[in-house]
Amino acid sequence: MSLVAGIDLGSGRTKVVLVDETGTIHGRGVGRTKGDFEAVANEALEAALAEGRTSRAELRYAATTGLGRYSVSFRDIQITDITCGAKGAAFLFPSSEFVLDMGAQSTRAIRLRENGKVKEFHMNEKCAAGSGGFLERAAKYLEVEVEAVGRRSLESTAPQTISSICAVLAESEIINHVSEGRSVEDILAGIHHSLAERSLMQLKRVGMKGGEVTFIGGVALQVGMVKVCEAKWGFTIHVPAEPQYTTALGAALLGWQRVKKLQPDSPMAQTVRAA
Repeated sequence: MSLVAGIDLGSGRTKVVLVDETGTIHGRGVGRTKGDFEAVANEALEAALAEGRTSRAELRYAATTGLGRYSVSFRDIQITDITCGAKGAAFLFPSSEFVLDMGAQSTRAIRLRENGKVKEFHMNEKCAAGSGGFLERAAKYLEVEVEAVGRRSLESTAPQTISSICAVLAESEIINHVSEGRSVEDILAGIHHSLAERSLMQLKRVGMKGGEVTFIGGVALQVGMVKVCEAKWGFTIHVPAEPQYTTALGAALLGWQRVKKLQPDSPMAQTVRAA
């Protein structure tokens, strides 16, 4: 069996997906991103190999994407995360016309062509208040586990407005809400409402007036965020079972496209990796 590894070196987590020629996933791995990109890429790759009960001898190709995509010496190709996110989302939900990718550092709205390629995209401003990293900092301040944020948000009865687009000022708003005795649930719901509104603005900038959206990235794991988006947008929203791996999946699929273009006797196509 031949596998291609898609390695997404994001600002918060590094994800790896192993895919065969048919697009079937054979293993996933994740590690917290750190300064040594190659080390964490190897760590996540080994986790994916272990889950798939396979070895590096089965790897035919490696495609990297994300923040550290240039820093992995054993890569065969590097691809932008916008291209990979679009590919992965279109593979999972072929009817999608738009993609919202919300990760730790940035949020991207993508408009797809009919073939799943990128037609247009827009990224959030430099401030982190429009991304998942802000949610993580808010959760830490509110003493809530990140994994519980989505569920706690659903328990809100009076979401509190977070209007600032600056992360520092938004944190000040959170502090004010706490001092006023607002519940953690209402504050978290307010953050989700704020992120949903900013995301909708980005999607509109790439031409969304209706249609279907695939929501990917780590924030899509938060059911509270998804529910708020559904209520505010009024559009069909698809969420993969494991949305955080979608960009890595796209990298692997694009890696396979590259492999298939190579001549059968090409040294690159016949690469076998030593453990």
